[in-house]
Amino acid sequence: MSTSQAPVTDLQNPMNNIEEWDDYVASRYQEGKSEEEFRNYAADANPGVTEFYRQNHAHQSLAFVREKRDQYLKLNRGKKSIWEAAEYLNTLVDDSDPDTDLTQIEHLLQTSEAIRRDGHPRWFVLAGLIHDLGKVLCLYGDPQWAVVGDTFPVGCAYSDQIVFPEFFAANPDSKVPEYQTLYGIYEPNCGLDNVLMSWGHDEYIYNVTKNYMPEPAQYMLRYHSFYAAHRHGAYRHLMNKHDEQMFEWVRKFNPYDLYSKGADRPDFKELKPYYEDLVAEYFPAQIDW
Repeated sequence: MSTSQAPVTDLQNPMNNIEEWDDYVASRYQEGKSEEEFRNYAADANPGVTEFYRQNHAHQSLAFVREKRDQYLKLNRGKKSIWEAAEYLNTLVDDSDPDTDLTQIEHLLQTSEAIRRDGHPRWFVLAGLIHDLGKVLCLYGDPQWAVVGDTFPVGCAYSDQIVFPEFFAANPDSKVPEYQTLYGIYEPNCGLDNVLMSWGHDEYIYNVTKNYMPEPAQYMLRYHSFYAAHRHGAYRHLMNKHDEQMFEWVRKFNPYDLYSKGADRPDFKELKPYYEDLVAEYFPAQIDW
């Protein structure tokens, strides 16, 4: 199910749909894969995914991130309830894949139901339900490379644990010596809250919901695509002790994000009363987006 309606011929949207990125990450981290197999990440990428990463790494500069934060983090795009945002995301249909008929809400419920079945706290279940709502950025007109993709710090040297690191050579920040030192514009162990991450749905949904969700959930929402850190241990020189503790929750969340899509189709009508109560427990009727 897509959260982008741009055709594959659109140069800014090289994937048929942004779910191709999710599927690629899931295959990249398929359970049982060795580190050596992981490093052969290019073998799992189709041409559209490879081009997506080329654009993402070329354009996600420090200046671009600051521009997007200024554009979106005033949260002045109106008020919506969580359900209204989910229904808005539901309007994105993948016309390129007739075999996929799950709605976006059903995809989110697959994640949250897998979490609920394993007996995790209610806020953890809710994090699963809302973690991809930031993909409404596609509906605001942003290109795929500014909505999904592995996230990473900007303003400092790129880790070789990020896939396709060779594509960073086209990023203007690669020509700025200050941005290519280990710490760049940051201080050692300054804490991730002081670090600017590449822009996408993670940072957006974190900022929309941070006043309502417990801190472990905030970390899940903000860093679930930061694979270089939570899967490979990169960027620990920027993290503080509190980040290290909170990343245990990010790692607990990650398997549900990656592997819940193959589950049975959720019965939204049957599940809705539970989730209406859950959302109302943490959120007011409407929030700023």
